[in-house]
Amino acid sequence: MSTRRRASRRTASTTTMRIGGMTVTVIRKPIRNMYLRVQPPNGTIQVTAPMRIPTERIETFVGERVAWIHAQQRTIQRMQHDTMRLMREMSGNGQSDRQKSGVDTANPSHSATGVAGWTDDMRQQAKQSLERQLPALLDHWTRIIGRSPTRITFRIMHSRWGSCTPATGRIRLNLQLGLMEPRFLEYVLVHELTHLWAGGHGSRFQQLMDRFLPDWRTLRRELNRYAVL
Repeated sequence: MSTRRRASRRTASTTTMRIGGMTVTVIRKPIRNMYLRVQPPNGTIQVTAPMRIPTERIETFVGERVAWIHAQQRTIQRMQHDTMRLMREMSGNGQSDRQKSGVDTANPSHSATGVAGWTDDMRQQAKQSLERQLPALLDHWTRIIGRSPTRITFRIMHSRWGSCTPATGRIRLNLQLGLMEPRFLEYVLVHELTHLWAGGHGSRFQQLMDRFLPDWRTLRRELNRYAVL
């Protein structure tokens, strides 16, 4: 059974289906193949499918991959658990904060997702950490990259480490970076500053990143081992 959520002109539509007891978001686009994703932070299931493919084909496609879906969801839970533990260690918070926040980080099935995992102390420490590190980083990297942001803001972001709007020069950084290793903040800042030259992630962007930060791919791979909370 599916329910229509929204449609974008005549080129795409999004529906929600129940398949094997799971809620699946189905995005129909003018493409040839089906794609399945399990997305953090909550392990949501998304299928991208051709416009005219029968619903039964989608149900079969998902049903044949239930074991893989559950494995991915367990991995996301484990990443969230490990990331939250690291953040608490780096912020100096211990068991008292876990009890205060109502989060049992010893059990991945109860690990925090989204804003619920943050305490006021963690937010404040993350903000102060970013404010302390950024001036020197900006002074160093804007000279090398040759572009400066018009504004940098911090926020809790649920699916990315940072973002950039080249047209306005505005950069947003995930507050979580303030409770992680400084090298990850540096990588994300360079990444977003590079977007002031190249808006996408195509060859020009990659060439610039290779020039500015040669080991950026290694940093990206290591950073993406952590869950975005």
